Amino acid sequence: MSGKSYRFTHAISRRPAASITDGLRAVDTGAPDLALFEQHHADYVAALRSTGAEVTVLDPLEDYPDSVFVEDAALCLPEGAVVMRPGAPSRLGEAAEMAPVLARFYDDIRTITDPHYIEGGDILTTEKEILVGTSDRTTSGGIDALRAAVADWGYTVREVATPPGVLHFKTDCSLLDEETILATERFDASGCFAGYRVIHTAAGEEAAANTIRFNELVIMPAGFPRTAETLDKAGYAVREVGNSEAAKLDGGMSCLSLRFSPPARG
Repeated sequence: MSGKSYRFTHAISRRPAASITDGLRAVDTGAPDLALFEQHHADYVAALRSTGAEVTVLDPLEDYPDSVFVEDAALCLPEGAVVMRPGAPSRLGEAAEMAPVLARFYDDIRTITDPHYIEGGDILTTEKEILVGTSDRTTSGGIDALRAAVADWGYTVREVATPPGVLHFKTDCSLLDEETILATERFDASGCFAGYRVIHTAAGEEAAANTIRFNELVIMPAGFPRTAETLDKAGYAVREVGNSEAAKLDGGMSCLSLRFSPPARG
Protein backbone atom coordinates (compact mmCIF):
# COMPACT_ATOMS: atom_id res chain seq x y z
CA MET A 1 0.00 0.00 0.00
CA SER A 2 1.30 3.44 -0.93
CA GLY A 3 -0.41 5.72 1.58
CA LYS A 4 -1.31 8.02 -1.32
CA SER A 5 -4.81 8.42 0.09
CA TYR A 6 -3.54 10.24 3.18
CA ARG A 7 0.07 11.32 2.58
CA PHE A 8 0.11 14.76 0.99
CA THR A 9 2.55 17.51 0.14
CA HIS A 10 -0.04 20.26 -0.34
CA ALA A 11 -3.36 21.58 0.89
CA ILE A 12 -5.67 24.44 -0.04
CA SER A 13 -7.87 26.17 2.51
CA ARG A 14 -9.91 29.38 2.52
CA ARG A 15 -10.47 31.79 5.39
CA PRO A 16 -14.09 32.25 6.48
CA ALA A 17 -15.89 35.33 5.19
CA ALA A 18 -17.92 37.72 7.32
CA SER A 19 -20.94 36.45 5.37
CA ILE A 20 -20.44 33.05 7.03
CA THR A 21 -23.35 33.96 9.31
CA ASP A 22 -25.59 33.43 6.26
CA GLY A 23 -24.19 29.97 5.58
CA LEU A 24 -26.40 26.96 4.94
CA ARG A 25 -27.37 24.74 7.86
CA ALA A 26 -29.72 21.80 8.32
CA VAL A 27 -30.72 22.89 11.82
CA ASP A 28 -30.27 26.43 13.11
CA THR A 29 -28.24 26.25 16.33
CA GLY A 30 -27.16 29.87 16.15
CA ALA A 31 -24.91 31.97 13.94
CA PRO A 32 -21.20 31.16 13.98
CA ASP A 33 -18.88 33.62 15.71
CA LEU A 34 -16.53 34.90 12.99
CA ALA A 35 -13.61 35.69 15.31
CA LEU A 36 -13.73 32.25 16.91
CA PHE A 37 -14.14 30.60 13.50
CA GLU A 38 -11.04 32.46 12.28
CA GLN A 39 -9.06 31.23 15.30
CA HIS A 40 -10.18 27.64 14.78
CA HIS A 41 -9.31 27.94 11.09
CA ALA A 42 -5.83 29.25 11.91
CA ASP A 43 -5.31 26.32 14.30
CA TYR A 44 -6.44 23.92 11.59
CA VAL A 45 -4.01 25.37 9.03
CA ALA A 46 -1.23 25.23 11.62
CA ALA A 47 -1.93 21.53 12.16
CA LEU A 48 -1.66 20.87 8.43
CA ARG A 49 1.57 22.84 8.17
CA SER A 50 3.06 21.07 11.17
CA THR A 51 3.36 17.94 9.02
CA GLY A 52 5.61 19.76 6.54
CA ALA A 53 2.90 20.33 3.94
CA GLU A 54 2.66 23.47 1.84
CA VAL A 55 -0.71 25.07 2.63
CA THR A 56 -2.23 27.70 0.35
CA VAL A 57 -4.67 29.87 2.30
CA LEU A 58 -7.09 31.74 0.06
CA ASP A 59 -8.81 35.04 0.83
CA PRO A 60 -12.45 35.02 1.97
CA LEU A 61 -15.21 35.13 -0.65
CA GLU A 62 -17.96 37.37 0.71
CA ASP A 63 -20.33 36.47 -2.13
CA TYR A 64 -20.24 32.82 -1.08
CA PRO A 65 -20.99 32.35 2.64
CA ASP A 66 -20.12 28.63 2.58
CA SER A 67 -16.89 29.00 0.59
CA VAL A 68 -14.73 28.21 3.63
CA PHE A 69 -15.75 24.58 2.97
CA VAL A 70 -13.42 24.21 -0.01
CA GLU A 71 -13.55 20.42 -0.15
CA ASP A 72 -16.95 20.47 -1.83
CA ALA A 73 -15.57 22.35 -4.86
CA ALA A 74 -13.08 19.79 -6.16
CA LEU A 75 -11.53 16.35 -5.97
CA CYS A 76 -7.72 16.36 -6.07
CA LEU A 77 -5.89 13.19 -7.10
CA PRO A 78 -2.24 12.52 -7.95
CA GLU A 79 -3.04 12.45 -11.66
CA GLY A 80 -5.23 15.55 -11.86
CA ALA A 81 -8.16 17.43 -10.37
CA VAL A 82 -11.90 17.29 -10.98
CA VAL A 83 -13.97 20.44 -10.44
CA MET A 84 -17.27 19.53 -8.79
CA ARG A 85 -20.76 20.91 -9.36
CA PRO A 86 -22.24 21.63 -5.89
CA GLY A 87 -25.83 20.63 -5.28
CA ALA A 88 -26.79 23.77 -3.36
CA PRO A 89 -27.63 26.57 -5.87
CA SER A 90 -25.98 29.22 -3.69
CA ARG A 91 -22.68 27.33 -3.92
CA LEU A 92 -22.43 26.76 -7.67
CA GLY A 93 -20.02 29.67 -8.13
CA GLU A 94 -17.53 28.27 -5.60
CA ALA A 95 -16.32 25.61 -8.03
CA ALA A 96 -15.60 28.22 -10.70
CA GLU A 97 -13.60 30.24 -8.16
CA MET A 98 -11.53 27.17 -7.30
CA ALA A 99 -10.67 26.15 -10.87
CA PRO A 100 -7.93 28.78 -11.46
CA VAL A 101 -6.40 27.97 -8.08
CA LEU A 102 -6.13 24.31 -9.06
CA ALA A 103 -4.44 25.37 -12.30
CA ARG A 104 -1.46 26.52 -10.21
CA PHE A 105 -0.81 22.87 -9.38
CA TYR A 106 -2.39 20.77 -12.14
CA ASP A 107 -2.23 20.68 -15.92
CA ASP A 108 -5.05 18.15 -16.19
CA ILE A 109 -8.29 19.55 -14.75
CA ARG A 110 -11.66 18.01 -15.54
CA THR A 111 -15.09 19.42 -14.80
CA ILE A 112 -18.48 18.00 -13.83
CA THR A 113 -21.07 19.80 -15.95
CA ASP A 114 -24.79 20.51 -15.96
CA PRO A 115 -27.15 18.77 -15.19
CA HIS A 116 -25.15 16.68 -12.74
CA TYR A 117 -24.47 17.49 -9.08
CA ILE A 118 -21.69 16.20 -6.87
CA GLU A 119 -19.84 17.62 -3.86
CA GLY A 120 -16.47 16.65 -2.44
CA GLY A 121 -17.95 16.05 0.99
CA ASP A 122 -19.61 12.95 -0.42
CA ILE A 123 -16.34 11.47 -1.72
CA LEU A 124 -14.00 9.20 0.25
CA THR A 125 -10.84 8.15 -1.60
CA THR A 126 -9.15 5.03 -0.27
CA GLU A 127 -6.18 3.07 -1.56
CA LYS A 128 -8.35 0.80 -3.69
CA GLU A 129 -11.43 2.78 -4.69
CA ILE A 130 -13.36 6.04 -4.58
CA LEU A 131 -16.55 5.73 -2.55
CA VAL A 132 -19.24 8.32 -3.26
CA GLY A 133 -22.47 8.66 -1.32
CA THR A 134 -25.68 9.87 -2.86
CA SER A 135 -27.18 12.69 -0.80
CA ASP A 136 -29.23 15.85 -1.10
CA ARG A 137 -26.12 17.39 -2.72
CA THR A 138 -24.84 14.49 -4.86
CA THR A 139 -26.87 12.60 -7.47
CA SER A 140 -26.31 9.26 -9.14
CA GLY A 141 -25.79 11.20 -12.36
CA GLY A 142 -23.03 13.19 -10.70
CA ILE A 143 -21.38 9.99 -9.54
CA ASP A 144 -21.57 8.56 -13.07
CA ALA A 145 -19.98 11.78 -14.37
CA LEU A 146 -17.15 11.43 -11.87
CA ARG A 147 -16.68 7.79 -12.82
CA ALA A 148 -16.26 8.81 -16.45
CA ALA A 149 -13.91 11.66 -15.51
CA VAL A 150 -11.44 9.46 -13.62
CA ALA A 151 -11.72 6.22 -15.60
CA ASP A 152 -8.52 6.71 -17.60
CA TRP A 153 -6.65 7.47 -14.37
CA GLY A 154 -7.43 3.92 -13.28
CA TYR A 155 -9.89 4.57 -10.45
CA THR A 156 -12.88 2.47 -9.48
CA VAL A 157 -15.83 4.56 -8.30
CA ARG A 158 -18.41 2.86 -6.07
CA GLU A 159 -21.77 4.45 -5.32
CA VAL A 160 -23.16 4.03 -1.81
CA ALA A 161 -26.14 5.51 0.03
CA THR A 162 -25.61 8.20 2.65
CA PRO A 163 -27.80 7.54 5.72
CA PRO A 164 -31.08 9.49 5.86
CA GLY A 165 -30.72 12.77 7.70
CA VAL A 166 -26.94 12.91 7.14
CA LEU A 167 -25.79 15.85 5.00
CA HIS A 168 -22.68 14.35 3.41
CA PHE A 169 -21.21 10.87 3.14
CA LYS A 170 -18.12 11.98 5.06
CA THR A 171 -20.21 13.50 7.84
CA ASP A 172 -20.31 9.94 9.18
CA CYS A 173 -16.95 8.49 8.12
CA SER A 174 -13.30 9.21 7.40
CA LEU A 175 -10.16 7.40 6.32
CA LEU A 176 -7.58 6.55 8.98
CA ASP A 177 -5.09 4.52 6.92
CA GLU A 178 -4.87 2.09 4.00
CA GLU A 179 -7.17 -0.44 5.66
CA THR A 180 -9.09 1.48 8.32
CA ILE A 181 -12.13 3.74 8.36
CA LEU A 182 -13.58 5.68 11.28
CA ALA A 183 -17.37 5.55 11.09
CA THR A 184 -20.53 5.85 13.09
CA GLU A 185 -22.21 2.59 14.00
CA ARG A 186 -25.31 3.58 12.01
CA PHE A 187 -23.25 3.94 8.85
CA ASP A 188 -21.15 0.82 9.35
CA ALA A 189 -24.38 -1.16 9.77
CA SER A 190 -25.14 -0.51 6.11
CA GLY A 191 -22.32 -2.85 5.13
CA CYS A 192 -20.74 -0.35 2.75
CA PHE A 193 -17.35 -0.72 4.44
CA ALA A 194 -17.07 -4.48 4.00
CA GLY A 195 -13.43 -5.35 3.42
CA TYR A 196 -12.13 -2.53 5.62
CA ARG A 197 -11.28 -2.45 9.29
CA VAL A 198 -13.77 -0.10 10.96
CA ILE A 199 -13.35 1.83 14.19
CA HIS A 200 -16.59 3.23 15.60
CA THR A 201 -17.06 6.65 17.11
CA ALA A 202 -18.16 6.53 20.75
CA ALA A 203 -21.88 6.66 21.45
CA GLY A 204 -23.02 10.27 21.49
CA GLU A 205 -19.85 11.38 19.67
CA GLU A 206 -21.00 10.70 16.12
CA ALA A 207 -19.82 14.16 15.02
CA ALA A 208 -16.25 12.98 15.57
CA ALA A 209 -16.56 10.75 12.49
CA ASN A 210 -15.51 13.61 10.24
CA THR A 211 -11.77 13.70 10.85
CA ILE A 212 -8.87 13.70 8.41
CA ARG A 213 -5.76 11.60 8.22
CA PHE A 214 -3.12 14.04 7.02
CA ASN A 215 0.37 12.57 6.88
CA GLU A 216 1.24 11.39 10.39
CA LEU A 217 -1.69 13.16 12.09
CA VAL A 218 -5.32 12.32 12.60
CA ILE A 219 -6.87 15.78 12.90
CA MET A 220 -10.23 15.62 14.65
CA PRO A 221 -12.72 18.08 16.11
CA ALA A 222 -12.19 18.89 19.77
CA GLY A 223 -14.71 17.82 22.37
CA PHE A 224 -15.01 14.07 21.76
CA PRO A 225 -12.74 12.55 24.42
CA ARG A 226 -13.81 8.92 24.20
CA THR A 227 -13.31 8.75 20.44
CA ALA A 228 -9.98 10.55 20.79
CA GLU A 229 -8.92 7.98 23.40
CA THR A 230 -9.96 5.12 21.12
CA LEU A 231 -7.86 6.50 18.28
CA ASP A 232 -4.91 7.13 20.57
CA LYS A 233 -5.04 3.56 21.88
CA ALA A 234 -5.19 2.32 18.29
CA GLY A 235 -1.84 3.98 17.67
CA TYR A 236 -2.83 7.15 15.83
CA ALA A 237 -1.27 10.56 16.50
CA VAL A 238 -4.35 12.63 17.31
CA ARG A 239 -4.49 16.42 17.00
CA GLU A 240 -7.70 18.07 18.21
CA VAL A 241 -8.86 21.34 16.66
CA GLY A 242 -11.82 23.49 17.69
CA ASN A 243 -14.79 23.07 15.37
CA SER A 244 -17.76 24.56 17.23
CA GLU A 245 -18.42 27.31 14.68
CA ALA A 246 -18.02 25.19 11.55
CA ALA A 247 -20.31 22.60 13.15
CA LYS A 248 -23.10 25.20 13.27
CA LEU A 249 -22.97 25.06 9.45
CA ASP A 250 -22.68 21.26 9.30
CA GLY A 251 -18.93 21.55 8.64
CA GLY A 252 -16.10 19.37 9.88
CA MET A 253 -12.40 18.69 9.48
CA SER A 254 -12.49 17.37 5.93
CA CYS A 255 -14.64 20.25 4.66
CA LEU A 256 -12.00 22.87 5.40
CA SER A 257 -9.27 21.78 2.98
CA LEU A 258 -8.34 20.17 -0.29
CA ARG A 259 -5.47 17.76 0.35
CA PHE A 260 -3.22 16.48 -2.43
CA SER A 261 0.19 15.76 -3.89
CA PRO A 262 0.30 17.37 -7.34
CA PRO A 263 2.20 15.71 -10.16
CA ALA A 264 5.67 16.98 -10.94
CA ARG A 265 5.82 19.51 -13.71
CA GLY A 266 8.71 19.62 -16.10
